[in-house]
Amino acid sequence: MQIIVRDNNVDQALRALKKKLQREGVYREMKLRRHYEKPSEKRARERAAAIRRARKRAQREGGLPAAPAAAARPARAER
Repeated sequence: MQIIVRDNNVDQALRALKKKLQREGVYREMKLRRHYEKPSEKRARERAAAIRRARKRAQREGGLPAAPAAAARPARAER
């Protein structure tokens, strides 16, 4: 990865570098690799992400209604 510094403007070059790293997914991968993730936890995380993507796609295509907001749900009775 290469960032060009123009007119000694390091701040602008740093912003461009951060934007490229964000787009490439480097920050997300660094966060995931901070601690060991068991294979079962990895599968569960990936499965949950796939479900979220499928719901989002179905909602966008009009297959599912929007998820109800937490505030719109009736509160549970206190015991």
